[in-house]
Amino acid sequence: MILKNNLPRNYFSYALYSLFFTALLFIIFGYNGWGPAAQNEQAIGEISRWCERVSGGFFREPVNTLGNLGFVVTGLYMFYKLSKDATTSEGIRMFSSSSLALLYASASTFLGPGSMAMHGTHTKFGAWLDNVSMVTYILILWIYNLKRLANFTQKTFYYIYISILIYFAIAYWNFGSGLGIGLDIFEVSIGLWLSTEVLVRFPNFYGRLSAGFVVLIVQELFGNRLIDVIQSPLDNWHVLFYFLPAFTPNIEKNVGVKRSYSPWFWVGFLSFYAAYTIWLTGVPEDPSCNPDSWIQAHMIWHILCSFATLCFFNFYRKEQLNERHDL
Repeated sequence: MILKNNLPRNYFSYALYSLFFTALLFIIFGYNGWGPAAQNEQAIGEISRWCERVSGGFFREPVNTLGNLGFVVTGLYMFYKLSKDATTSEGIRMFSSSSLALLYASASTFLGPGSMAMHGTHTKFGAWLDNVSMVTYILILWIYNLKRLANFTQKTFYYIYISILIYFAIAYWNFGSGLGIGLDIFEVSIGLWLSTEVLVRFPNFYGRLSAGFVVLIVQELFGNRLIDVIQSPLDNWHVLFYFLPAFTPNIEKNVGVKRSYSPWFWVGFLSFYAAYTIWLTGVPEDPSCNPDSWIQAHMIWHILCSFATLCFFNFYRKEQLNERHDL
């Protein structure tokens, strides 16, 4: 049975209220300055880590900060579509769960304020919130896929999701990006998403055999060379995670979804890859860096990434469930 709402709900309005409250918090906390900058940030007037010159105004990196409005716009569109879905006879079909669909829209929108906090304030808290927002988003994708592969309940999904997120938030604040154990949860989560996506698409022996290797091949596109993994296995021990989903039992019986990868999955992937290639140029060392320009590479990175989240929203929203898995 598809979960649906008995009464129409205007989630779009709730999202607007939340964003208004968030903007109010920015104004309140930024009115008298943001406090001391993080140790890895540059002084006012210098060029920031992301090319833009550090400003003494309300936002430390105005262009890079405002580029995150892309996440707000696409996130609001998601809430608008889900609000429309909630008024139909079938209700919200995405993820076969209105709560998971709303979680995705919320996490996608949260990427905006999270990144704005980092680029706008240059504080430790801002950097922490930025990374928490990224992990808040990416965890959804691979844990949902794992839910399909292992056929566990929605309650289990939330147990896993919240536990990892809380651990990350605490460990990142105390130990930084490596969490004290040399583990980048955001990077590993991208790999787990790709690995589980292969298994959802090919729930058979060939999918199990290839899932982890597909991740290693795709990582080549993003500068993580397989030869480096082979030569320095202790520094790249996390790649073992990419092979673990293949050992999930009974995926042939559990996976009951049909996904159309064209166009939205591929458009989303290409958008993210284009964003990544542009992101590489948004540093002071790149010849194209113009710290005083109103068009920054990192701003474009934000906009393209926000478009990618919208593409994946459309991708999962069109997912079809087999009757026996329509629960």
